[in-house]
Amino acid sequence: MSSNPRAVLRATVKALLVALVALVLAVPLPGTDASAAPAKASPGQKIANGLRKSPVYVDPSYEQGLPPSQQRKLVQRIEKSGIPIRIVLVPLISGDSWGGDPDKMADVVRDRLGESPKREAVYMSISKSGDDFLSAREYPRDKHEAFWGVAAVGRQEDMDGRSLYAKFDRAIDIVEGGNGLKVYEKATKDLKGGSLADDKDGGGLSPLLIGGLAALGLAVLAALWLLVRRLRRAGGLSRGGAFTSPSSVFATAREADERDLRARAQREVLAFGEELSAHQSGEAPDAAALQLALDAYTAAGTVLDGAQGTPDLAGALALVHEGRGALARASEAASRPGTGRRPRKKPKSALPLCFFNPLHGPASGRIRWRPLGRREALHIAACDTCSSAVSGHRAPEALTDTHEGRTVPYFEVPAERSLWAATGYGSLGEVPLTERVIRGDFSRTRDGRDSRDREAQDAPD
Repeated sequence: MSSNPRAVLRATVKALLVALVALVLAVPLPGTDASAAPAKASPGQKIANGLRKSPVYVDPSYEQGLPPSQQRKLVQRIEKSGIPIRIVLVPLISGDSWGGDPDKMADVVRDRLGESPKREAVYMSISKSGDDFLSAREYPRDKHEAFWGVAAVGRQEDMDGRSLYAKFDRAIDIVEGGNGLKVYEKATKDLKGGSLADDKDGGGLSPLLIGGLAALGLAVLAALWLLVRRLRRAGGLSRGGAFTSPSSVFATAREADERDLRARAQREVLAFGEELSAHQSGEAPDAAALQLALDAYTAAGTVLDGAQGTPDLAGALALVHEGRGALARASEAASRPGTGRRPRKKPKSALPLCFFNPLHGPASGRIRWRPLGRREALHIAACDTCSSAVSGHRAPEALTDTHEGRTVPYFEVPAERSLWAATGYGSLGEVPLTERVIRGDFSRTRDGRDSRDREAQDAPD
């Protein structure tokens, strides 16, 4: 052993550090459980898992628009084409896991699949504009002109009002042909100001010109930033007033999101009405389920007509979802032999939309959740993302509402002022959301809220 005290000290400290690192690596952090089950898959991972089994992934909320039989036909079409096409049909709404952007969704799913950047693939989905238009993202380059070809489908006159199956089937045809740019140009030749295809070919803003303008814009911003910095140093510009975003910018953004959601709700209610019209009521022995579906359509229209913000529009979507679940039960009962026998299992649509934010889509299961500062727990329906947040002791991304001038999670609004807070969009209580709207609960809470808001405005300062 060395007799040098400093050497002994260094060796001791080194040994302690090695032991400490080993201890940290071996012992789970506080609040974790090494034997706990892995967290539920994220939305992107869930889609990736589905695509490993089939090139067509359809969210449960779209299963009636693109049933399994049609999904199988699309799979056969994709296999016959020899092109690695993936169809991902999920709701795209501002505020979801990819901000309502189908391109971001495709990027996330591709990453979850672990695909090489050089691997060829064409991802098809609905577009930001809704179910009437399709979108495509092609990797690694536009070899099949998929972007233009798939976008052309929504512009073709013979595709107006056609089913999702017909549109995706046409999109596969165009991508297989490899002349999407020409097809898009033909479909948009009557549009005012020319088509996007003209722009790409040089008749308008070409990609090179767009890139040049973008680079010029960045250069201008950089020069402006340097100018502002010099002015600050010279005392010619105060720090407090530089590039302050006015509140109107955020108000405009909120209004745009609300307009998009209102248009989505209108399409969903209209589509549900068409589904009801196509259903043969005489073939459904489950009369109660069919009546609930009809009432849900009426209730959704009532809420949509009186909607005063995002929470109400989300309520219209929740009612459509509840109605589709009832219609599915009626249809399943009608398809079974005998009369009036209930199915042994409820369809997937039996669960309501996500309690925390119905814009996340249908719940995947029920969980136990205790609101902050309360002793009692609630058993609510939640999507995978929100369930993972709760199990990880994180706050889920909740839909917000306005109460007494403050933005709060919608479920913190007093129940007497919000039907959605009272019901959790279908998670709370035994009475169906549809029945509560039909009996006037939505109108009463809305009218009561309006009167209180008017009283607050009229009150002296």
